[in-house]
Amino acid sequence: MGLPKRDQARHTYAEYCSWPDDGRWELIDGVAYAMAPAPPRRHQEVLLELARQVANALQGQSCRVFIAPFDVRLPRAGEPDDAVDTVVQPDLSVVCDPGKLDERGCRGAPDWVVEVLSPATAGHDHILKRAVYERAQVREYWLVHPVDRIVTIYCLQDGRFGVPEVREFTGRQAVGALAQVEIDWEPIAALTAD
Repeated sequence: MGLPKRDQARHTYAEYCSWPDDGRWELIDGVAYAMAPAPPRRHQEVLLELARQVANALQGQSCRVFIAPFDVRLPRAGEPDDAVDTVVQPDLSVVCDPGKLDERGCRGAPDWVVEVLSPATAGHDHILKRAVYERAQVREYWLVHPVDRIVTIYCLQDGRFGVPEVREFTGRQAVGALAQVEIDWEPIAALTAD
């Protein structure tokens, strides 16, 4: 079962910006999907630890780390923002090209995207968003599974995501898209221990 749709209409970023602030949405190919309610505490703790490690590693660098809610507009070509039909809010994204950043968020593919999976969003993140990130040419995409204590890593190779690497929360994991970032799984594993 996927996330609920706002309606059957196709929408653009211009419409998205006019909607009331009482709900969060993502647009994927013009379809508005309701974001899940506040994620579980474990999701937040894992995301915060990942963001802390990444922010520390990137301190003083040109790359910037962002956590949701943070709009990432993914145009297909040179269309103006108002016509963009795909806007996502990754749990964590790193953008190294400052030209992609503006007051609204990011326009174009981040270098690295991480989604921390929750039961309500797992299918959405694995299927729809993976395809969107591949099409947009995100260099690396991680799906962090707090319950299963594994991470699924997709790397862009020749314009497509290759076969994913699946790892347990043990040791350290370098981020291929960001030479200066390495994730230490020990504190994250401790957060996810039952």
